[in-house]
Amino acid sequence: MSNNNNTKIIVLAITAAFLGGNALYMLADPLGWYGAVDGVPDTGPFNPHFVRDIGVAYLTCAIATAASAKWLRQAFTLMSVVTLFLGLHALLHVWDIAAGRLPLDHLIRDLPGVLGPSLVTGFLVWWTRHERA
Repeated sequence: MSNNNNTKIIVLAITAAFLGGNALYMLADPLGWYGAVDGVPDTGPFNPHFVRDIGVAYLTCAIATAASAKWLRQAFTLMSVVTLFLGLHALLHVWDIAAGRLPLDHLIRDLPGVLGPSLVTGFLVWWTRHERA
């Protein structure tokens, strides 16, 4: 296996850990997560079931990203699906900002937790495009 593939595996594993950490936080302590993440209270009242629903989606993304690290030849397909969810989630936030349902400063506040992950996984799709079986 090449050093480049080892680097891809490490980046995929780190990404999976971040996605998984967020998911586990949402599932284990939805109220704590709701209060700790900047801007989340602006999106609506606390609903523990809804936070856990999104936590399950993030857990699914984490598992698919971890699977990409284990089976690099499947990474392009798996990361495409992960990016589809994260990208649509980011687009929803941008749409809410454009429609005036969220203030403009949410573009900056959403960068680390919403917009950034979709950009990272989008890059991983591009980076693993030649790994397909």
